[in-house]
Amino acid sequence: MARKSKTLVALVGRPNVGKSTLFNLLARKRKALVEDTPGLTRDRHYEDVKVRDKSFVIVDTGGFEPSSDDILLSQMRTQTEVAIDQADIIVYLGDGKVGVTPSDYEIVRALQQTDKKVYYTVNKIDSEKTEDQAVDFYSLGVDRIFPISAMTGYGTGDFLDVLLEDIPLRDVPEDETRVSGDPVVRVAVVGRPNVGKSTLVNLLLGEERLVANPQPGTTRDPIDTVVRFHGKEYVFIDTAGVRRRSRIVDRVEKYSVIKAFRSIDRAHIAVVMLDAEEIVTEQDARIAGYAYEKGRAVILALNKWDLVPKDSNTIKEYLEKVRIALKYLDHAPILTISALTGTRAVKLFGVIDDLYACYRKRVSTGELNRFLASVIVQNPPGMHRKTKRIKIYYLTQVRSGPPTFMFFANYPESIHFSYKRFLENRIREAFDFGGAPLVLTFRKRSGHSESREPRKGVRR
Repeated sequence: MARKSKTLVALVGRPNVGKSTLFNLLARKRKALVEDTPGLTRDRHYEDVKVRDKSFVIVDTGGFEPSSDDILLSQMRTQTEVAIDQADIIVYLGDGKVGVTPSDYEIVRALQQTDKKVYYTVNKIDSEKTEDQAVDFYSLGVDRIFPISAMTGYGTGDFLDVLLEDIPLRDVPEDETRVSGDPVVRVAVVGRPNVGKSTLVNLLLGEERLVANPQPGTTRDPIDTVVRFHGKEYVFIDTAGVRRRSRIVDRVEKYSVIKAFRSIDRAHIAVVMLDAEEIVTEQDARIAGYAYEKGRAVILALNKWDLVPKDSNTIKEYLEKVRIALKYLDHAPILTISALTGTRAVKLFGVIDDLYACYRKRVSTGELNRFLASVIVQNPPGMHRKTKRIKIYYLTQVRSGPPTFMFFANYPESIHFSYKRFLENRIREAFDFGGAPLVLTFRKRSGHSESREPRKGVRR
């Protein structure tokens, strides 16, 4: 992790003891999902935290069940073990309402075998009257227990006073801070459940950072993962699989779908993963359409390509089917990959770099208006109400990311959709915008009115 230069504090405990609630309290944002459902957090969540004058990184983990044959719980345990290994400080949470369980004994024994600093807290203690519920946890053989309530904040002030003593005031060495002014590219990996999103991110990262499971819906929270490749950093956001609304049967999954779309909102590029065995479904089109409408650069990744029977025409046929199903994304690059075997997955970085460069590109106003003049001469924009010529006076790029262009005309409302699409394609070709989304807006020139246009047969 790129963030490991700061003190890393890991929250550890059984499922549903309140780790995510404490995580949100410290992070001061509702990043981790919170619901009264055991096993809700399944991956590791990292967040930079500043408390008073101290800065550190906090990691929320899935519930730690030392002895379980359940595959998902076993994977969650593995994620927690990785977090413990990476952490500088560990915060154990017990459940004051449930009391001490056999799993708590096993967790504490495991923590006592590490060489890490461990703080022991008992959560869900809402007041001084209920602090006696934490007393039983001294049977775990620990020296000090901090009774707290992550929900109300009770007792967290005293706990933080002690925790912050072990966090250096100046925690990030100057030679380890980022010196590049280039923003990190944020890439949202989105798609239906079980198309291989977490498998792809794990492959690119080179470790099992995310829980990948054949059971659909394993990922619920969006997970930010920093990936380094050839000296560059990319933030990959793995999101919950988005199902059709009719299949969203519980509140947790509803929250996950909302967060998946929010992940697209804060990304520069959306990698829309498609199952090559199904090509494009109605839900795939919905996800891709959302990214397109939000002005995000889109990469279409046909995953599980290793499972497709192939001949000399296979790739051509598949690409044609994708283009037909997603006509509005005819500019988006398509990759055929296998996240499981790694086939062509590494090419994703080159496509991301090229696409991001186009996404951030700017063209001078002078170049644009020379281009506009030549285009209008060859192909004028048509007529307004069949009696008046439409005139486009001026063109400028008002922003990048996505590249957004504003046209000033006398009758912008009469410019046909097909002509707007023509202009978009010509801009893309003339200035090599590649697969980046382009946004075209048309505005009435200031000060212009219909009365200023000379009527037929009337002299001025």
